[in-house]
Amino acid sequence: MKIDEVISKYVTSQKQRKLLTLFSLAWMLDAAGVMLMTFTLGSIIKEWHLTAVQASSIASSTFMGMLVGALTSGLVADLVGRKLAMNLYLAFTIVFTVLNGTAQTPLIFGALRFLSGVGYGGLMPSVNTYLSESVSIRVRGRYLVLLEASWAVGSILIAWYAVTLGTAFGWRSVYYVLGVGALLFIPFLLLPESPKYAFAKRDKDELERVLQVKIVEDIEPVEKRSVPVAALLEKTYLKRTLMVWIAWFVVSFVYYGLFTWLPKFFASAGISEARSLWFSFFMMLAQLPGYLSAAYFIEKIGRKTSLAVYFFGTAAAALGFSLVNETSSLVIMGLITSFFCLGVWGLVYAYTPELFPTTFRGTANGSASVMARIAGITAPYFTAIFVGKENLFAALVWFALFSAVAAVFVLLWGVETKGISTG
Repeated sequence: MKIDEVISKYVTSQKQRKLLTLFSLAWMLDAAGVMLMTFTLGSIIKEWHLTAVQASSIASSTFMGMLVGALTSGLVADLVGRKLAMNLYLAFTIVFTVLNGTAQTPLIFGALRFLSGVGYGGLMPSVNTYLSESVSIRVRGRYLVLLEASWAVGSILIAWYAVTLGTAFGWRSVYYVLGVGALLFIPFLLLPESPKYAFAKRDKDELERVLQVKIVEDIEPVEKRSVPVAALLEKTYLKRTLMVWIAWFVVSFVYYGLFTWLPKFFASAGISEARSLWFSFFMMLAQLPGYLSAAYFIEKIGRKTSLAVYFFGTAAAALGFSLVNETSSLVIMGLITSFFCLGVWGLVYAYTPELFPTTFRGTANGSASVMARIAGITAPYFTAIFVGKENLFAALVWFALFSAVAAVFVLLWGVETKGISTG
């Protein structure tokens, strides 16, 4: 019996749903922490009289931290376990996000954003890997997209707070409110190790302890590798690794290049600051149906085809967004762009762990996150170039081009994994 078959047989649907719910809460927390900058950057610029370049540096400090988190998360998760890795990065996420609200200078604020970014960047791939190794092959794709869909919920909640209560209590309160995430520590500490990790790194006895059942069947051994990073570049995995890196880089570049400066996009079209924030909030709302539709199509037409379609959709929507200037048209095209872009996010999170075996899945997820964080660091600066030239919508043409190129690589180098055991 394969390990995926063991999980399908012995991990109940109820347990799988509980894991999805718990990890979705953590994902919402992560999303809220990352997206804080979209709704507080304007107030921070005013308070500290920052230039566009200085503001971009502060925004990018988050992604520099996320890069460190992503770089370390794969190795930490593979070496010491999924559970310990998740708790470590959860602590960074909560503590340093709350401390951001106490910062009195741009330098201290940027340093704290960097440290909180370490948590954001490490928590997501750690949680993603754990869930992918703990649920049945029948629902894995859908569950991973639904996990990513909770990003939209976290973004929407923090956006609502920022444009309502945040305007009354100040931008610092938006950071303090994330302290509620400390409640997640209790269930996270009570979690057992990931079933696949327990079996791959230890033995069948450890797997039985984790699942709290007696397994009568023989289980096929998991292939062991001593150099997981090098394994990503072996001939068998090279094309899929490069495809994954390109996909993650592009979706992150487009997302953060757009959403970090989203209120500025609307303001540059002559829309007031208050209305710009509300329009940005509506674009956050469009993220949720983007995720949910991706969760449907990933099981209906497969991972590879769905990802290519949503990348092409992002390209077309971004191009349309760049060509309109009437307020209602801007909002509509913004909603469509958000819909497809966030669908891509959900799909890459579900697709990536299915492309690699257990022994270096954590490293594969971490390396993909590294590509996303590099994009997150550079994207705000890229968009800032067009802010300086007062031609902000030209950036959308580039976002459209990048998305179309990514779609082509998915079609050329992608491998369909629907219904396939990942080991």
